[in-house]
Amino acid sequence: MSATTPNSRPMLDEDDIGPADEALLDMLRDGRVTAPYAADETGYSLQYVRDRLGRLVEHGNATKVYEGLYELVSDPRDDEDGENDA
Repeated sequence: MSATTPNSRPMLDEDDIGPADEALLDMLRDGRVTAPYAADETGYSLQYVRDRLGRLVEHGNATKVYEGLYELVSDPRDDEDGENDA
């Protein structure tokens, strides 16, 4: 399987981030995640987590490094004035 690369769509900005995205971005900051693990940890449904991770990949904020395994590329919350530096 090949890794998914972001397309030319602009990255999400902080105004586009919902509560599920916040939880997923927090998890991705700590390392790679799978959708089932993220669903278990956040309490969101597996399908919803897959949709949200797909949206993060679509906008270039995350990448799919292997089938079902995701990692952070750029946290959109950091793009605004660098307020959320870890």
